[in-house]
Amino acid sequence: MPTIKYVETDGTVHAVDANSGITAMEAAVKNAVPGIDGDCGGAAACATCHVYVDPDWIEKTGTAAEGLEKSMLDFAEDVRETSRLACQIAITDELDGLILRLPEKQH
Repeated sequence: MPTIKYVETDGTVHAVDANSGITAMEAAVKNAVPGIDGDCGGAAACATCHVYVDPDWIEKTGTAAEGLEKSMLDFAEDVRETSRLACQIAITDELDGLILRLPEKQH
């Protein structure tokens, strides 16, 4: 079971064990990680699960997909090169130790 680390802007780390096959948003919501709302339930329609993938992990997660994910990130604040929607990051065993940083605020 992979462990995902969600890091708040103040440095607080929430280490969550996540089942492979769910998304990083689902893992955060199920474990009450503050700052990940997932208002749309994972349909990439709200950008309330915006995260920054740690640069050391971007090769494994990939960058934001063209189309829907990139379009939704237009609604997020402080979008960066490593910005992703957590609902679009599928958890696999390969992502054990993944570090996702949370933005200061979500919409």
